[in-house]
Amino acid sequence: MVLKIFQAGEIALRQSARPLTRDEILSEPIQQLIVAIRDTMRDAPGVGLAAPQVGIPIQLAVIEDKQETIDRMPPGQAAEHERTAVPFHTIVNPVLTLENIASEPVELYEGCLSVAGFRAVVPRARKVRVECLNERAEPVVIHAQGWYARILQHEIDHLHGKLYIDRMYSRSFTTMENFSRYWKDVPPSEFRGGGRKGGTR
Repeated sequence: MVLKIFQAGEIALRQSARPLTRDEILSEPIQQLIVAIRDTMRDAPGVGLAAPQVGIPIQLAVIEDKQETIDRMPPGQAAEHERTAVPFHTIVNPVLTLENIASEPVELYEGCLSVAGFRAVVPRARKVRVECLNERAEPVVIHAQGWYARILQHEIDHLHGKLYIDRMYSRSFTTMENFSRYWKDVPPSEFRGGGRKGGTR
């Protein structure tokens, strides 16, 4: 089943989601919901989708970054973004800890299925630790870096009523069409502290 993905402006995207109990996680409705959110993410397509994005305010998200998607990236970009394949999995009631917080954040373009058609440069921690439950209500600890760490931070933000636009460099906000036309080769660091330097395009 493919669900409707809520877009920016919907109240559900700005509310804090509630944690789930073990019994709730194992219940048939939540197990069916996990499948539906997975199918919706794949249909979009995307690399993550949180329950609030389909209007359900619970602390649950799914993640998957397929190798076939990475293989379609421009040469060298996967390595630059530290992007490797991530198998499908579910995170429930996640607690995020940023690692190496003294290091500079990584600045990359990000999109969101709930801000369809746009991208912006978002600074994120390179490494994170996430304690959560999986779809079987088992405790899991995830250590992630690079693009996977970015996905986790993005999806966990959704569970706290945040969108990437709350963290972006506002001058970098662009439509996908204009990103491809003007900005895809501009270093994201040029937007730090007030926008692109130099002349206009």
